[in-house]
Amino acid sequence: MTFTEDAATAHAWAALGGRRRLVRRVSFEGPGAVLPSRLPVRELARAAVAVASLAAAELLSLRNRVPVPAVRVDEGAVATAFVSERHLRVDGRAPAPFAPLSGFWQAADGWVRTHANYPHHRARLLGALGLADTGQDRALVDTLARELASRPALEIQETVYAAGGLAVAVASAPAGHPPAGPVPAARRPPGAAGAALVETRNAPEGDPRLLVPASLPARGVRVLDLTRVIAGPVATRTLALLGADVLRVDAPQLVEDAYAHADTGLGKRSTLLDLADPGDRRSFEDLLSQADVVVTGYRPGALDRHGLAPDALLARRPDLIVAQLCAWGWSGPWAGRRGFDSLVQAGAGIAAIEAGADGRPGVLPAQALDHGTGYLLAAAVLRALSDRHATGGGRHLRLSLAGTASWLLDIHPASDPGGADLHDPGAWLTETASPYGPLRHALPPVHYEGAPSNWNRGPTRWGTDLPNWA
Repeated sequence: MTFTEDAATAHAWAALGGRRRLVRRVSFEGPGAVLPSRLPVRELARAAVAVASLAAAELLSLRNRVPVPAVRVDEGAVATAFVSERHLRVDGRAPAPFAPLSGFWQAADGWVRTHANYPHHRARLLGALGLADTGQDRALVDTLARELASRPALEIQETVYAAGGLAVAVASAPAGHPPAGPVPAARRPPGAAGAALVETRNAPEGDPRLLVPASLPARGVRVLDLTRVIAGPVATRTLALLGADVLRVDAPQLVEDAYAHADTGLGKRSTLLDLADPGDRRSFEDLLSQADVVVTGYRPGALDRHGLAPDALLARRPDLIVAQLCAWGWSGPWAGRRGFDSLVQAGAGIAAIEAGADGRPGVLPAQALDHGTGYLLAAAVLRALSDRHATGGGRHLRLSLAGTASWLLDIHPASDPGGADLHDPGAWLTETASPYGPLRHALPPVHYEGAPSNWNRGPTRWGTDLPNWA
């Protein structure tokens, strides 16, 4: 077991506003050689989980007026959790791999990365390029490859974006990070480089919001979860592990993938509300009036038309914690664009760094921007709850996949990143009953002395819970 202060953990903890001396409560154990990559994914992953664990331990200490419990992070648990979607089995069945039209494609002057996992993204990609969806995926892959190879990468990017689809030109490796292969240069999206890891703005201070003693750090905390896909749901899944009452709210027309929900819905409940419907809006307002935390994972400004901009929420509820997540950072012309982990890897230059010797762009060994940002977001919420316990003021938090990517590019690896990941994930997998059937899933990596070893229940079926607090 290592008791030395970890530089990446210390940096993330400082960005969260944590007291520096508490980092000494963190230790690491386990195989060490996990998540091998040219970039320090191992260091990012264990630091993100460490600060989430430490923030949980700090809040538990404040609630119960006891010393901060020691934090022990096992790197095998971290590595398994960072690829939780690969280990998931629902009644013995594995999730489908990436959709056939998602991936890297050679353009006329470089490479592009597309994302077409959801049906509407697939339709927009094909429509932008003037291609008919024949439903014959094998032939369509060849047709798409020929079409993309005839166009410049940046033209593809902007054409698809204008149609509401998802494609990003693969950017060259940033300074100080030579690529393994010859990847042609492309302009990096504004905001993708140098984005802040955590942005924090305090609401006016009020009376302290004391949390009563409890066995779990977030017990009694009500979290309104307006997130989708991986990063946001990982954050709220972590808060549910730690005792929060987490209610995920989705629009009925945005159907979630059952496997994705099974993986990230552990410990949470799920309901459907159309904010344009007067009855559903009244239900939502009732939930909001009693919430402690609102977590959103939509593009900047996407919820503003519903009166849910952070300033509007904090004007109504100065004690509320509003945590926002986006893909490309919070400033610049790309801030409002849609994005996913794979696209930010491409746009930030990570895909070029991880390229093969043949020049084909590469990927990280996990969707580390998603998972890492998820644990950082959970840590930020827990730290805000600790501060509110003393001051009573709410907080506006902003994180992004681009900010986590910038952090990854700045971390100095503690060891040689080469070699294979030899850890056995079996020790960090378990089975839990659910309405979908038995789930085999990764155990939570967040750990402090006395922490829960698993969620108290499996996910409910997506969208089937009543819109009320437990």
